This record gives sequence, structure tokens and C-alpha cells, in this order.
Amino acid sequence: MPGGPAAPPILYSFPTNDQLIDSLSQFVVKVQKDAIDKKGRFTIALSGGSLPKQLRGLIGRPGVKWDKWQVYYADERAVPLDHPDSNHNLCTTEFYSKTSIPPGNIHTIDPTLLNDLEELADSYERQLIVQFASKDSARFPVFDLILLGMGPDGHTASLFPGHELLQEEDRWVAYIEDSPKPPPKRITLTYPVINHASKVAFVAAGEGKQDILHTVLDRPEEGLPSSRVRPVSTGQLFWFSDDAAAQKTEYPRSEFGVSA
Repeated sequence: MPGGPAAPPILYSFPTNDQLIDSLSQFVVKVQKDAIDKKGRFTIALSGGSLPKQLRGLIGRPGVKWDKWQVYYADERAVPLDHPDSNHNLCTTEFYSKTSIPPGNIHTIDPTLLNDLEELADSYERQLIVQFASKDSARFPVFDLILLGMGPDGHTASLFPGHELLQEEDRWVAYIEDSPKPPPKRITLTYPVINHASKVAFVAAGEGKQDILHTVLDRPEEGLPSSRVRPVSTGQLFWFSDDAAAQKTEYPRSEFGVSA
């Protein structure tokens, strides 16, 4: 992977999930403000799972400039946009419907291409090229922020343990047709894209994440997919956890604070 050495992850752990949600929203607003001040737009990639609910702290928060958001997906299932398994459907229900993000700023997969996974991935990659290639000179897109969740097996986005996609170094968007977690057909951002983001933040909450968070942060040499997220060069990696999830984790905590 090109670029300088990765900075160590920053772990924030909060006594309650409500405090996590509030702090995460403060963090997102600060990243958004810096991005808009610098280039007039805020590029963000979202995941599914529990993450959209964890963004509820942004609803009604001062300083959010929804019209400047350009939203993409870290991964998406190859299903219709209104399907229960669709990350877009989940984000719409839990998040977008409560915001004023312009629909044209939410970048979905092309639902006419669901039967051709390679073309579905290529089509989504072209959407990224339109947003980034003419504005950023890097070989890979540089998102302002990518928000990720983590599965009980340590997977993130649709990058699963032991899968060949963990070795992908060239494509921006790849497809998977044998996901160990249903539905089997998906597209996902690849590590080169995730690791070129300016900031990446994982959100992990609840007792059910204790063992896997401990493994990912304390034993990264095991190479689980979430451990392989290490932004290059000037990129930064953050973990937002509650104390329940971080109970077994020995990795040092940092004190949360957002400067103006």
C-alpha cells in the first residue's frame, strides 16, 4: 500500500451508548466543517447494520449542513433499493428520512444492474470517479470520512475473514458473490479506498462486541478485516465504543474532545 506509515488507532470509550452517540455526532460535524471550509463539500461513506441508528445524534444538531453532504456506501447488497436487506433502505428509514440531505447527493447502486455484479461494481466505481477524479489528484478517492461497523467475525464493509478481496489492491469497488453472511451478493469499497480516507471511524457498542474488539485492537497481527483498516499517510483511524464493548480491550483509551 503506498503512502507513509499508518498512525495508531485512537480509541474512545464512553460509559453509555447515548454518550457515544452524542460524541460521534460532534466528531462528524467537526469533520464536516473542516471539509466544507477546505473544499465546499463533505464526502462520506456509510455502512449498514446498527450504524445508521448511531447517527441519530446528528438530527437537529446545529452546524450540520446537509446540502453539502455527498453520501456513498462502504458496501451495499445486490438487492432492490427498497428491499429489507438494502443498506440504502436501512439508511433511508433510520437516517435520511430525518434529514434534509438532497436525494441527488445520496449515491446508490444502479438497481438495473443487479444481475451483473461486475457491471454493478464498475458502475458504482464510475460514480466515485465522477466525484473524486477531477477534484483530487490521488490515485484513489480521498473520502473526508468513512464510517464503519464491525461484525462478530471481525468483518467490516463486505470484507470478510479469509476472503480473496482482502488482497485487492487496484479496484476502488469490488463485488462478492459468496458472502458468508446473507445476502451473498454484494459490492464493497476496497482497502485502498478505505485506507486513503482522511478519517475512518468505527462504531462498536454493546457486550456482544467485547471479544472481537479485544482481538482487533489488541491482536491486530491476527489480520482480521477490521484490523487491516489503517489509513495511510496523513489519514486517521478512530474507534467509538461504549464501555460494555471495550471491557476486555487492553488498548489505551484516549479522552474525547473536539476543538473548534
